[in-house]
Amino acid sequence: MGSAKQQTAVSKVMNLLHEWDRGSKAVRHKILLNFIEQNKNKTGPELDSEFAEAASLFLTRLTAWLRLTYMIGTSLTQQLQAITIFVSSSSGHKFLSEFIEVGGVLTLLEILGLKQSKEIDKTQAILLLQCVADAGRKYKELICESYGIRAVAECLAKSKSDQTQDTAKNLLLSLAEGNPRFCQQVYKGLIALLPCSSPKAQQMAAQCLLKVQPMIENAHPSIVEPLLSSTRTLHLEVQYEAIQLILLLMNYSVRDKLLEGLIRSLKPNKEDILSGKQPEILKDANKSSTLAPPLPIYVQQAAAAKCIL
Repeated sequence: MGSAKQQTAVSKVMNLLHEWDRGSKAVRHKILLNFIEQNKNKTGPELDSEFAEAASLFLTRLTAWLRLTYMIGTSLTQQLQAITIFVSSSSGHKFLSEFIEVGGVLTLLEILGLKQSKEIDKTQAILLLQCVADAGRKYKELICESYGIRAVAECLAKSKSDQTQDTAKNLLLSLAEGNPRFCQQVYKGLIALLPCSSPKAQQMAAQCLLKVQPMIENAHPSIVEPLLSSTRTLHLEVQYEAIQLILLLMNYSVRDKLLEGLIRSLKPNKEDILSGKQPEILKDANKSSTLAPPLPIYVQQAAAAKCIL
């Protein structure tokens, strides 16, 4: 009886694999949707049982199709979700190893850098990288060795999606924690994000630095200028995080440089006052001869006062 049941399961799997191998894009898309719906949150042994101990054969097909199609985006979201089911499965370490052996990490990082990649696909790729990182220190090191810190940081800076940015932020924090070999590199990558053009990315970078800085013995001098510049922003959520980070750094070797910059901000020089356009809200038709400092100067003065007080 048991043998007959096993034979039925094997036959079912072979039919599925045969259908995949000969199927069109639409057929494969349908197979992926069914797989995702039926196998969410299953453990590694459960997946193996579902595929009659041949789950690796299906995973191999998924990873092969991913490498062939990720640049054109064919069912990319579903492919990544299906692979995530394997890689994140409890007691499914062999699936993680198989995914890494075929260059899965590099493929995910390339997806993050593609201009044509959709935000949802970038988010899913980062979530899959997070599953890899969660497997332990050596896997975090593997991501970092593959230039993952730069790829994820650039994705955070350029993304227009809050969800993508949030997952990227969490991954950067994860790569810093329990990873002494690359913690300093993550730290410098976060500093590089401070002057980026995205206020959301600036805010998240400062938030991460608040957590990563205590892991670093000394503060890097390069953090001072971009951090002080962040206090000029009109985005108060960014300024708040910058102030919190400045207060934290008062306990580190960059204290004197920070204080010098803050004191300069309290009394800006003539060049600072003359630079930039004067905002409309500061213009007074009755006092057109009076030159008022640009609004960011006032904002920075207020922030400096908060830090010093």
